Amino acid sequence: MVSHGANDPYHEIFKHFCMEANSNVQALILELGSRDVTGVRRNRLFPNCKKYIGFDIIPGDCVDVVGDAHLLSSYFEKGTIDFVYAVSVFEHLMFPWKVVTEANRVMKKGGLIYISTHPAWPNHEMPWDFWRFQQNAFQGLFNSFTGFEIVKVSEGLPAKLYSLVDDSPTKGLYNSGMNMGVAVIARKIGDYDEKLLRWDITPGMVVDTNYPARKTA
Repeated sequence: MVSHGANDPYHEIFKHFCMEANSNVQALILELGSRDVTGVRRNRLFPNCKKYIGFDIIPGDCVDVVGDAHLLSSYFEKGTIDFVYAVSVFEHLMFPWKVVTEANRVMKKGGLIYISTHPAWPNHEMPWDFWRFQQNAFQGLFNSFTGFEIVKVSEGLPAKLYSLVDDSPTKGLYNSGMNMGVAVIARKIGDYDEKLLRWDITPGMVVDTNYPARKTA
């Protein structure tokens, strides 16, 4: 049986995040990867916030600040942002753990961060497509050492995987379920130890490509 996508657990978590953000009329909201490339503009979902900032590595519609999320704290003051979120962005971050600690630096204590990404999805935005996340992966990103606690996490968008090769380990995979979407909400509980957790490498030190620019919708 195919369920209605709007009621999928993957989407329900984002509804909870929007409700929390809209209940705070003084909120400063930061969207990572805000550029409109598909006609989706999520800033309209937060009519009650005091200020909404769209952040992206490429200029475009819905982008207020252009920059690299791996260096987020160089664009915003420490401890100033109430809510941070990113939809289908973390698979494109070369060092997602670095972005988590950078988000911690710019967020207020008690602030919420929402991340949605994919346990399984076709390659896209190549060559800047690096990761796939199961829901347990977020325990490695959001924990007391990075200054967060997980509030909610869920996978959804159920699918099936079919092998196109005659290979013994892949036989019968179609009998197992899988999910195409995963989402998490985490709360900042404190600053992380910058001496313990350091990652000074930048993407430009590892690859000589840039995130692919696409024409906006």
